[in-house]
Amino acid sequence: MSLPLSYEVTLPDGQKFTQPSGLFINNEFVKSKSGKTLDSINPSTGEVNGSVYAAEEEDVDIAVAAGRKAFKTVWKKTTGVKRGQLLNKFADILESRRDLIGAMEAWDSGKTKAQNAVFDIDETVAVFRYYAGWADKIQGRVIQNNPKTLAYTVHEPFGVCGQIIPWNYPILMASWKLAPALAAGNVVVLKSSEITPLSILYLAQIFKEAGFPPGTVSILSGYGATCGKALTSHLDVDKVAFTGSTATGKVIQQLASANLKAVTLECGGKSPLIIRADADLEQAAKWAAIGIMYNQGQVCTSTSRIYIHESVYDKFLQLFADHVTSDYKQGPMFNDDAVVGPQVSKQQFEKILSYIDIGKSEGARVVLGGERNAEGEMAKGFFVKPTIFADVTPKMRIVNEEIFGPVVACGKFSTDEEVLEYANQTQYGLGASIFTKDITVAHEMASEVEAGMVWINSSNDSDHHVPFGGVKMSGVGRELGEYGLSTYTQAKAVFVNLSNKL
Repeated sequence: MSLPLSYEVTLPDGQKFTQPSGLFINNEFVKSKSGKTLDSINPSTGEVNGSVYAAEEEDVDIAVAAGRKAFKTVWKKTTGVKRGQLLNKFADILESRRDLIGAMEAWDSGKTKAQNAVFDIDETVAVFRYYAGWADKIQGRVIQNNPKTLAYTVHEPFGVCGQIIPWNYPILMASWKLAPALAAGNVVVLKSSEITPLSILYLAQIFKEAGFPPGTVSILSGYGATCGKALTSHLDVDKVAFTGSTATGKVIQQLASANLKAVTLECGGKSPLIIRADADLEQAAKWAAIGIMYNQGQVCTSTSRIYIHESVYDKFLQLFADHVTSDYKQGPMFNDDAVVGPQVSKQQFEKILSYIDIGKSEGARVVLGGERNAEGEMAKGFFVKPTIFADVTPKMRIVNEEIFGPVVACGKFSTDEEVLEYANQTQYGLGASIFTKDITVAHEMASEVEAGMVWINSSNDSDHHVPFGGVKMSGVGRELGEYGLSTYTQAKAVFVNLSNKL
């Protein structure tokens, strides 16, 4: 039986809405050409939330063609003022439905609604408003060098941008890509994660409601091996932006070479958190907990390695474990006091548990957790207890490999030189955190650590005004802030011969 293009849903908190299931192309939901579908699984129960159509190569071709037409005939000719108004209108509608869309996001991804998902909606609204303000301020410059020549630059959009978002922040990561691309005058074909396709499809219809022209934004559900591959290698796509694993990022960069399209990659991380002897340990414990337990540890910047000075090692571990135990209650997404929900999928759940087994076999000491949580209503879901490993050594796999769950590896150090060596030992370079009262040392360490972002006396701070991105195998390019906007334009130089002579 053919899947309908929408169906009615009642969420666990009682809210009702109509869930789209089609591919969003030309401001309409349509069936995939193959008729193939994929299922979204509820992380709290393991049951099917719903099904959607899965795009393949032919569907990507249709979406890209619609985008190219919209870019050439409408969007490229739309003023920055108008683009900004549309982005603000989108934000208005989203803000008016904060609670409903936050509930959808929780239901789709496993985020706890009250302590997590609704704040993603707030930040998404802020990102769209921020880039709405930039839309009419994209300017070139006059270069005055030769009196006989007028030279100037204009910053032009790329055209059709392919964007691939992850499952850990389906709506928020979409906003990081959609808002600057649209503000700069590009059109977008976005592929959602096959694990979390539902909430972003609801968002798709808001683009139509807000007044965006047909073809400006297309949203495709689909698998990476088919839909993602077709999008990133497509010869009529001018730029690709991806957030996800480093392994997939490597493949995308290779596929994008088909026509040397511009690429922005935000990939994996294994961010260190350094606690010097002079740190405020109570504050460090609170920030460390946020840095690894928030969003079930499914954050690319998670401070999943903690290095503690030997003189305060035992004291910090006790404070850290006590804080996680008291303030990071675990439970299903719609429990208002739950902070740590289920992992997003069975595959991710099993991966994390396998790394916990590896940590134990490698000789790391379990301070807290270290197993699944099958208590009460969590028995059917993908719940992993917040886990703290101690006494780790530099070569352990749990120290060097991205686990992407509520699992942290703690070790001790003696000198600043030693801990910087530990901090820089992995292939990743996304974030790093330093706790100290010596601001001079803090700045010196921030300069030496190999990371795209450094937090001093905090962890995982993020602000849409500030660039986000990594070095080494954590990615290429930046998102957010003016830096994020600049990745969606290219400079064109124009020369005018004022003398009209050779």
